[in-house]
Amino acid sequence: MTTLSDLNAGSTADFIARLHGIYEHSPWIAQRAAPARPFASLTALKTELQRVLAQASPEEQLGLIRAHPELAGKAAIAGQLTAESTREQAKSGLNLCSADEFATLQRLNDDYNAKFGFPFILAVKGPTGEGLTRQDIIATFARRLKNRRADELAESLRQIKRIAELRLNDLFDVRLDFGPTIMQQAETLAGWSDSDYNLTCAYLTPAHQKTAAQLADWMRDAGMQVHIDAVGNVVGRYLSDAPDAKTLMTGSHYDTVRNGGKYDGRLGIVLPIAVVRHLHERGERLPFHFEIVGFAEEEGVRFKSTFLGSTAVTGKFDVSLLEQLDADGVSMRDALAAAGHEVSAIGALARDPADLLGYVEVHIEQGPVLLERDLPLGIVTAIAGSSRYLVNLGGVASHAGTTPMTMRKDAASAAAEIILLVERRCNQGEALVGTVGQLHVPNGSVNVIAGACTLSLDIRAADDAVRQAAVDDILDGIAAICARRQIDYQLELLLSARAAPCAPWLMAQLAQAVESVGVEPYALLSGAGHDAMAMAAITDVAMLFTRCGNGGISHNPLETMTADDADIAARALLAFLRSFQPKP
Repeated sequence: MTTLSDLNAGSTADFIARLHGIYEHSPWIAQRAAPARPFASLTALKTELQRVLAQASPEEQLGLIRAHPELAGKAAIAGQLTAESTREQAKSGLNLCSADEFATLQRLNDDYNAKFGFPFILAVKGPTGEGLTRQDIIATFARRLKNRRADELAESLRQIKRIAELRLNDLFDVRLDFGPTIMQQAETLAGWSDSDYNLTCAYLTPAHQKTAAQLADWMRDAGMQVHIDAVGNVVGRYLSDAPDAKTLMTGSHYDTVRNGGKYDGRLGIVLPIAVVRHLHERGERLPFHFEIVGFAEEEGVRFKSTFLGSTAVTGKFDVSLLEQLDADGVSMRDALAAAGHEVSAIGALARDPADLLGYVEVHIEQGPVLLERDLPLGIVTAIAGSSRYLVNLGGVASHAGTTPMTMRKDAASAAAEIILLVERRCNQGEALVGTVGQLHVPNGSVNVIAGACTLSLDIRAADDAVRQAAVDDILDGIAAICARRQIDYQLELLLSARAAPCAPWLMAQLAQAVESVGVEPYALLSGAGHDAMAMAAITDVAMLFTRCGNGGISHNPLETMTADDADIAARALLAFLRSFQPKP
């Protein structure tokens, strides 16, 4: 095992020799990193090596990529892989490929090299370090073959950095305190779904209730007082010994979108539970109560209502939503009763702002900003405001073959024009985005002009005035399009949430905590909505983002992160808690 002291004290030649194999056949990276010694931590060493690679010339970067072997390629057969690559490929069973798997990999290798001019690179030990399956590797290979060359060059370098991180962990015999548990618990929760084919966990379904029960068990095991409240929130309190202690809150949601990812929301629950377990095992108490809330609902999948859990905690729960019906005609009121919750107790869940010190939420970024900057953590400056609408269009269904183009009242064509309007208008503002995520032609047929169409609108911006101006223009545009096309329309406002700025005093303490674990503090906007938006109604809020892999994709099964990033985020939260100072 190598130590940082060994690296820091030795000659440049010794430094390069000890890091042999971290980057495939490329000692120049270690050579350029050597002058930055001494390194205060392994994180600092990793950061410097990444900096050297990022600042290398395109030719040097391409040379490094081409120094890597094919996965289960000719080098594997001939025994020409480096020791590191041999171990990694064996960890994922690539040395045990069936004839069909081997043939598939060879075909993918040939197609990939022909398209990009360099070998396919993947950290086959995966996000947890335990190894991807051969099926996962083949699926990733096929997916990335569809990328553009520039995107794949960038992804190859990111994979090389991940490979180097894992190899450094092996070299230094690193044992992550938090990351593996967090990743495994996210995997466990992903095993309960409303669907047999993907991860879908909607409000108060059996999968949702199993998830709540599991979170409650983990909280109890971590030394917390636990209950599930009247709206389904899972609440764990790690009590302070200090007299008259107030409460610092954290948490996130445990429901998911349809066909969602494993870490959205749930990371912000299991990560602080891991931190509390760490404190409890050491008999360490904080000078304040620390409360983790697994919010029961944020995504709005089942009842088209968002932030149910957090609005109950803030005293803003809309009781009229209790009469909302799901797709099966079940009311929210009945669903709550069936799950054993007392609807009449929801009003009593409101917290007293005077008892709160603040709310800090950990969340996967759900975007590519941290990924592109080689940073595991980021500090959120504000959460973008959001306006959501359901648009119902009514035209005239008629025969596709006999109705002249000039006489049609085509609801689907109107929807298409509206979609392009949204795209065009939302390209005109800074930090402004617009999405039509749902589009439906009821009772549509291939030979019938669409007589009706339903679509969703989601408009977001960091600045509420910018957002509202875009909303106004888009709604005016819808009116004009429908008038010209003789289409009836109805608008249903689903959500209007103001932008939520994060509290500077909390951001400053998060920055200190991030810096204490060897990461450069970086501030960024959240384009996604979070429970912190609702919590801002009763207390100061802040958010800590963790890096999102696979190009930053989220609300998707491809959503991913690494055990190393989960671990460093947990260490940052622990440092934040230990040094936390209430607002002056």
